[in-house]
Amino acid sequence: MERIASFEVDHDFIVPGIYISRIDGDIVTYDIRTRKPNCGDYMDNITMHSVEHMLATYLRNGRIGKNIIYFGPMGCQTGFYLLVRGCENGEVTDALRDALEKTLSHSETVFGASRKECGNYLNLSLVSAQNECRRILDILNNDKNGMIYPKS
Repeated sequence: MERIASFEVDHDFIVPGIYISRIDGDIVTYDIRTRKPNCGDYMDNITMHSVEHMLATYLRNGRIGKNIIYFGPMGCQTGFYLLVRGCENGEVTDALRDALEKTLSHSETVFGASRKECGNYLNLSLVSAQNECRRILDILNNDKNGMIYPKS
């Protein structure tokens, strides 16, 4: 059986950063890594869920919204995937930065925080989302890896 691309990256060398995980035609998968894998520092479910609600909403309503395919957490609890069609890397990072800043200044309830809108609506926290978004923004503003995974 063919291995999926993300299993080909040596996770012992991944550090927090923004990486291009794969390119499939005009769709680019960005790995937004907020934690070093396998080091015991993982996001809890409320954080992953809350960031997903906030950033997915702001990204899809932002300047590249029509190009967003998916935004969501990694099952390993160390980051997020963002899939985008037909955008330059700079457009994506600018849109991500904008969504992060909007989340940080958001003062109402988390988007989709009702029983009708979400299957686990009680598991949302604006404070958790904002704390993680501060972390992502710091990574984005200080990332020097050129979106390329570190080599072993």
